[in-house]
Amino acid sequence: MKGDRVQRVIDVAVAGGLLVVTAPVMAGVAVLIARRLGRPVLFRQQRPGWHGKPFTLVKFRTMRDVDEQRGLVSDADRMTGLGRALRAASLDELPTLWNVLRGDMSLVGPRPLLMHYLDLYTPEQARRHLVRPGVTGLAQVSGRNLLSWEDRLALDTWYVDHRSLGLNLRICARTALVLLRRVGIAAPGSVTMPQFTGSAAAGG
Repeated sequence: MKGDRVQRVIDVAVAGGLLVVTAPVMAGVAVLIARRLGRPVLFRQQRPGWHGKPFTLVKFRTMRDVDEQRGLVSDADRMTGLGRALRAASLDELPTLWNVLRGDMSLVGPRPLLMHYLDLYTPEQARRHLVRPGVTGLAQVSGRNLLSWEDRLALDTWYVDHRSLGLNLRICARTALVLLRRVGIAAPGSVTMPQFTGSAAAGG
């Protein structure tokens, strides 16, 4: 698709520029994490990308390591004040621009979720992987983590069918507003979102 090629050029140009501009911020965040949480500074995890192919997502670390003796097991227990601040400002996402530059992700698209979710999607929901995952997306500007899983995945597939450069620009503009308002960072009772266990349509 011609639009996809144009989007890839935009992804590389914007991600490369942002990596340069935000380098001092990322250096400062890295120092804070190293001092308060220790190393590693970066969080790496396998996520499904285009057509479900795994890639290594890179973000800033926001949680302590699992420590059963200290009761640091759940995400809520392991989350730190620094981590909450980084997530609220989405600063933990800055290293993800490297994934965009590499071609693992796009600036806009369905967010990359967890590998074990692949077996839980309905055929309709699985279509979210027909495009590259994004740093931001339609679901993120339509309620973020306050959305139900059904609504979130439905928005992902709607985006796949209606994506365009114009839509991507509107999503980027709305993303800036969402970041300023800092809404929808976490679902009630969760650090981010509760685990996806499958849709009723899939018998989950």
